[in-house]
Amino acid sequence: MFRLASGVSRFLSQPARQYRCSTTIRTSSGFLQANVVILHKDLADDFKAFCGTNAGPLPLLYSSQVGEWGCPPLAANADIRTDCPQYCVFEKGVMTKKVSDLMSYSAQLQDMVTFYLGCSFSFEKALEKAGVPVRNLEQGKNVTMFRTARSCFRVGLFECPLVVTMRPVPLEKLDTVAQCTYLMPQAHGAPVHIGDPAMLGIHDLSHPEYGDPVTSCPGDVPVFWACGVTGVEAVQSSKPALAFTHSPGCMFVTDKEDTATSSTSPMDKPSECPLTFCISQNPLHYSIASKATVQQIRQLEEIAVEDPGQRGIRALFIQDELIKSCLSLSHASSVLITTGFPTHYMHDPPEETDGPPGALAMAAMLQALGKQVALVTDARALDMNRRIVEDAVEKGVMKTAVPLCAFQNGGPEAALQFLCHDGDPKRPRFDHLVAIERTGRAADGNHYNMRMINIKHLVDPIDDLFIAASSIPGITTTGVGDGGNELGMGKVKHLVKELMPNGSVIACDVSADFAITTGVSNWGGYAVACGLYLLNCCPIHRRYLQQGLGELPSPQEQETWASSLPSVEKEEELLSILVKYGVRSGKTANLAMEVDGLTFHPTHSDLIRRLVEVTWRAPSSSQ
Repeated sequence: MFRLASGVSRFLSQPARQYRCSTTIRTSSGFLQANVVILHKDLADDFKAFCGTNAGPLPLLYSSQVGEWGCPPLAANADIRTDCPQYCVFEKGVMTKKVSDLMSYSAQLQDMVTFYLGCSFSFEKALEKAGVPVRNLEQGKNVTMFRTARSCFRVGLFECPLVVTMRPVPLEKLDTVAQCTYLMPQAHGAPVHIGDPAMLGIHDLSHPEYGDPVTSCPGDVPVFWACGVTGVEAVQSSKPALAFTHSPGCMFVTDKEDTATSSTSPMDKPSECPLTFCISQNPLHYSIASKATVQQIRQLEEIAVEDPGQRGIRALFIQDELIKSCLSLSHASSVLITTGFPTHYMHDPPEETDGPPGALAMAAMLQALGKQVALVTDARALDMNRRIVEDAVEKGVMKTAVPLCAFQNGGPEAALQFLCHDGDPKRPRFDHLVAIERTGRAADGNHYNMRMINIKHLVDPIDDLFIAASSIPGITTTGVGDGGNELGMGKVKHLVKELMPNGSVIACDVSADFAITTGVSNWGGYAVACGLYLLNCCPIHRRYLQQGLGELPSPQEQETWASSLPSVEKEEELLSILVKYGVRSGKTANLAMEVDGLTFHPTHSDLIRRLVEVTWRAPSSSQ
């Protein structure tokens, strides 16, 4: 039986090396392939460090000794001067020509180091075996490659944009491609982006910088992997006197079989099994997390929707709204949070104790993760909320004060000006809006508490921000509620009207992209904070978030995030601050240590402990 034992080009005749690169790619299926970068020895240490810092696009398989033409760990009897079908020659960062071999440069190669970098062609066999159509192979084309707007981390002279490959993948196969490729880090691993190419700075999929344009089929989603042609860009940017690379698509083929035939399944170990979730339709955007992390966040979601007050809230529950919201928030850079439900219209202040604690718990974690966070509230309550935040910082509930603002001028134009720089919907100030226990506008334009009392006179038109955000690409919204009359719960208004007391009147008519249903809204805020922590400690999600660039979070960073998690002590302190300012329990109007008629001890304190215990629990490999 004929077997490619030592790389296609090493045993093919010299004329066969002139075949089209795509022919070579297809015949080498089943063997690990490599991108090649050859640099002067003086640049070798920096380039090796550059590869280590940007391991997604530049997984280093082997770096040669100075003047070494072979690569014993990868292939027997190799000669880098002849074993790629085509090479690019660079002089001072400019490609001067393409050649079929480097024999005429043998003297210069004596002072050079060759870097062999993993290639995504190596996983195409695994995709085919898993039943995923590989469109470029179906169409007899080289893979599509694009230069992105994302910069690699600089080391020495080496800095360049990330290059990615794109393969159209059927929607129903997204989990499969993530799981197949994650187990092949030497071939760039899992995708670094799924969805709208413009989010990577790619504006036209029909005009790649390298390779061939590939035609998508109906139902396909663009999936992007880090690409070793990033090394070509690094050579161009560093401008060495002389350098060589493979010609894109013309790879070095090793003796090593790829892992397509491995018996290991990502499903065997949930911590190494990526799952994909759509987190935005405009622009189209998917995110990834490990199955183990998803399982933990689903546990948080189940705890938060418990209903000790017997309000029947479970009827509004939609599974995975928490994980989708947390994924979206993890990708966000600027978040606007709103809260405030003035249900006690006969008291001053009319606010309730549900909402602000959950809002500040989310804000604290988002700040710890490096996000910009602001709170928008009713103008009449602005001073009180500012004092509450100041006291929370002083008492150690949160580390940094959150800026507060108000929005009073209703209408679409005012909302657009508030949400976007100069009112330009292409330049949003915020990536994500979150409403937690915020009174929501009903179908008749009024705002109702659960007793059907109209409290519209006490609220500013913050609903208009969520309505405007629904038509601004790049802004995602979340609503957290426990009754159906909260802002954002319009997503489930049909259920509220049918199943909740007075639902036909009180149901919020304004929808959010994600509606997190909880027994008490604060619990949803705590669950979001815990979910964000879990996601950012998940190597699969964090790598996707960083698009395969940079280092994973250090223990010190994770410790900072952990210190920003909610705790019984912090939440008890914050509740006492609210009581100090006259904020009352929602259901009873008691000025006491309770929320929605449930005393802090034992109800709320027990639930907080359970959320944190799930967050700290290491995922079991058997989960």
